[in-house]
Amino acid sequence: MEPDLFTAAAEDRQEKDPSSSPLAVRMRPRTLDEVVGQQHLLKPGSPLRRLVGEGSGGPAGPSSVILWGPPGIGKTTLAYVVSKATNKRFVELSAITAGVKEVRAVIEGARRATGGYGKETVLFLDEIHRFSKAQQDSLLPAVENRWVTLIAATTENPYFSIISPLLSRSLLLTLESLTDDDLRALLRRALTDERGLGGAVTLPEDAEEHLLRIAGGDARRALTALEAAAGAAMSKQEEEITLLTLEETVDRAAVKYDRDGDQHYDVASALIKSIRGSDVDAALHYLARMIEAGEDPRFIARRLMISASEDIGLADPTALPTAVAAAQAVALIGFPEAALTLSHATIALALAPKSNAATLAIFAAQEDVRKGLAGAVPAHLRDGHYKGAAKLGHAQGYVYPHDVPGGIAAQQYAPDAVRDKRYYRPTRYGAEARYADVADRVRERLGRTDTEGGASAPDGS
Repeated sequence: MEPDLFTAAAEDRQEKDPSSSPLAVRMRPRTLDEVVGQQHLLKPGSPLRRLVGEGSGGPAGPSSVILWGPPGIGKTTLAYVVSKATNKRFVELSAITAGVKEVRAVIEGARRATGGYGKETVLFLDEIHRFSKAQQDSLLPAVENRWVTLIAATTENPYFSIISPLLSRSLLLTLESLTDDDLRALLRRALTDERGLGGAVTLPEDAEEHLLRIAGGDARRALTALEAAAGAAMSKQEEEITLLTLEETVDRAAVKYDRDGDQHYDVASALIKSIRGSDVDAALHYLARMIEAGEDPRFIARRLMISASEDIGLADPTALPTAVAAAQAVALIGFPEAALTLSHATIALALAPKSNAATLAIFAAQEDVRKGLAGAVPAHLRDGHYKGAAKLGHAQGYVYPHDVPGGIAAQQYAPDAVRDKRYYRPTRYGAEARYADVADRVRERLGRTDTEGGASAPDGS
């Protein structure tokens, strides 16, 4: 709905006394050029540029858009910029409090404004995923006939939370998570800008880095924490926001963890070694340290995938699929929810039976190849599809295993130099005991003798 007298009075008060508004509100960009991040959506001729009147003339008017992304990355900010920059009538609704009645009132007002004095209406609808199907249906005629230009914001996957007819009538714009550099620029602007803290305090590098970590890519969270810490520093008559003041204010200790230094590798190594040692609690501790320090969740997921093959292998054949599924989920959802997925995978891997037989097997095979134990591929295994292969004896005498009872053809597969090497030496732990029995039976059918050929696993992780 359009602002009532009380809303208008509150907005007028905020304009006359900006300090009465939260820092995150005061630092909202006034133009698209002040927006931090999302540059892929702000190129000349983009839908958002056209919404504020840049190149929007002619029959090809601006389209309705759906802004999709996690909290705190600028969806509401972009709508706010449009409201300030556009010469169109701007109405804001929240799907938390509004219903069909309010939507219809806005649409009716938009039709009157268009017909009465040619004024187009932009409707910003926040949290559209909270609307029911019927409520979303009420928007269709207005969007389709362009009685309103819709800007809808959602944190949920629109393909599941927004009805298809509305999606097909709008442009879906995906907002990207803000980087540390984006947030750093925003914080430094807030520290010096007259709308913000106006240079009242400074933020040293160690406090800034901690603030970036606890923000987790959320601009609103970063500015809220900065405002609270600045207030605490000024109340103590300090000219800078120290790390101690920041920790006291946000009640969150700075984890000693350098994402580009020794701590990064030490804690990551400790996580893997705790999983290898089946200490699930220690593994969760190191996982928590990495998460709280703002480690890239994809890095953690990659380490878990390596651990699944290196230290568990066929003792639990589900370990690697679990780790891979976790990595895929992490890439889709990101923090903070990714912490749950990483915990799931870490617990599963730590409590799984362990075997490094697969690791030792490939190390042993690689070691022999490096020593020159390669040799020619047996003639009957070579490719026989090209012209002249038969004359060379290639593929001649090859026994097709599917034609043999039991599906195992007793013929030479390895080159002469490693013909009787035994690289895979399965343990009797977990599910690998079954593979050990199978390997013994198969080798016996193939007439293989046991020849030593092994390598030790490298130290570290």
